[in-house]
Amino acid sequence: MDDQHTLTTRRTDIDGLAIAWDARVLEPRPWTAQQAAWLAEFADDAPSGPILELCCGAGHIGLLAARATGRGLVQVDRDEAATGYALANAAAAGIGADVRCGDVAAALAPGEVFGLVLADPPWLRTDQLDRFPDDPTGAVDGGLDGLEAIRAVVAAATAHTAPRGHLVVQVGTPDQVDAVRALLAEQSNGWQVHPTDGVRDLRPGGVLVHVVRAAGPVPQGR
Repeated sequence: MDDQHTLTTRRTDIDGLAIAWDARVLEPRPWTAQQAAWLAEFADDAPSGPILELCCGAGHIGLLAARATGRGLVQVDRDEAATGYALANAAAAGIGADVRCGDVAAALAPGEVFGLVLADPPWLRTDQLDRFPDDPTGAVDGGLDGLEAIRAVVAAATAHTAPRGHLVVQVGTPDQVDAVRALLAEQSNGWQVHPTDGVRDLRPGGVLVHVVRAAGPVPQGR
């Protein structure tokens, strides 16, 4: 892939939003709009305040959720190209967004909490990357076991979700859903998997898992 092709800006319509991106950023998939729609279903029951989106990429999932709920939006990604597009896409959509570039653990301040949280972390094992040769490695490589980024977003979620707050995270397989449950159980801070509709299997795209934090004190630190 030559540099000129890599830097060609493309535009994709996602549920009526014109989302710009280039080959340095994971291509926005239309089916991922379902993650935003599902999170929006919990908005009336969630604490007030902005939505947090971790691993935001070009930003379309968080923007759709913000449009659906009328809430503010904080978006985090470690890739400068992704956050540049997320900021531009928010401006084009007329949606105010606080876009932050950095590691999820460092981009959020201690004590910052959110009632609605989205996360779309890389979940491929490193030895599976050749299955998706057109995707940028940094956006899809979940490490040797595929769980490296999932661990990071679960840690950030448990530190920054308000009591009675909701998290919708995309993973790749049912086994990774079980891994999310296990990671949350290790936190011992009031998390529970939603008792009625905790998983939506959208494969071959991915699997969405919804978890809700029970009432109780907000975890301190990260």
